[in-house]
Amino acid sequence: MSQHLTETTWEEEIGRVAHGIRRRVLEYTIINNGGYLSQACSAAEILAALYTKIMNLGPSEAPLIPPLFSGVPSNRNKNYQTGAIYNGPNDPNLDRFFLSPTHYSLVLYATLIEVGRLAPEALNYFNKDGYTMEMIGAEHSPGMEVMTGSLAQGLSQAAGIAFARKFRKDSGRVCVMMSDGEFQEGQTWETFQTMAHYQLDNMIVYVDVNRQQCDGLVTEVMNIEPLADKLIAFGAEVHQVDGHNPNALVTPSLNKKSDGQPLVVLCYTDPCAKMEFLRKRAPKLHYIRFTNEQEREEYNLELQKF
Repeated sequence: MSQHLTETTWEEEIGRVAHGIRRRVLEYTIINNGGYLSQACSAAEILAALYTKIMNLGPSEAPLIPPLFSGVPSNRNKNYQTGAIYNGPNDPNLDRFFLSPTHYSLVLYATLIEVGRLAPEALNYFNKDGYTMEMIGAEHSPGMEVMTGSLAQGLSQAAGIAFARKFRKDSGRVCVMMSDGEFQEGQTWETFQTMAHYQLDNMIVYVDVNRQQCDGLVTEVMNIEPLADKLIAFGAEVHQVDGHNPNALVTPSLNKKSDGQPLVVLCYTDPCAKMEFLRKRAPKLHYIRFTNEQEREEYNLELQKF
């Protein structure tokens, strides 16, 4: 959490970080002819709020320019480095963060840059062979603690860690960001059932409900609504908020009580927020790739307006 912010400026800081996230991901998409741009549009305020106001994280313990990939963790690999150190030390009194939909990794890296945990130049190594800045982030990627490449697995792993932290009576919470498409997976519901049974009220789950997935609209592929009613039935404390409103995003976690229920904040978002020019691509917004140079130039002109 940014300690230097006053109560009169934290909303502005969330707005600043969110703007920077969108701009960096748009710039990357233009330069590299592709990127998860709609995810930046929908999740910018969520990640900005988590990193600047909601989560209690310590200072980063990692270099501003990420290191080369040193191999997977093993007893013989003494040089292994976890991406979690970008979120600060593993302290029982501090929160831990898990990004469940890891195709949002570019958005997470942009967030880490905006809050000073990565250097802007780090994006030069995104999706480059030999580096840890992977498109589908893994346990060694900045800001990542575990591999969550298959949707719904991130929540399960985070719940296991939350169970251990509660058993040890750690005061630090486990914070998870999910995408709404993960609620089409049975493993998600098994995990919520487990979280309720073990009363994991040290878990805070923010869901980017942008109603989009790779095959189109969530409602057309497999409808998940009424999502709030289902989660309440599974034992969660649920809040439905405007995912672009800083105050609405922050309030549920600040008012959370230790009542045995995991907290779920359903953040209803717009996958074209602040980028109206994306709407002509709807509903296929999952990954943006240009079809010709004219289209790329149109996006470049939009970048100049940011």
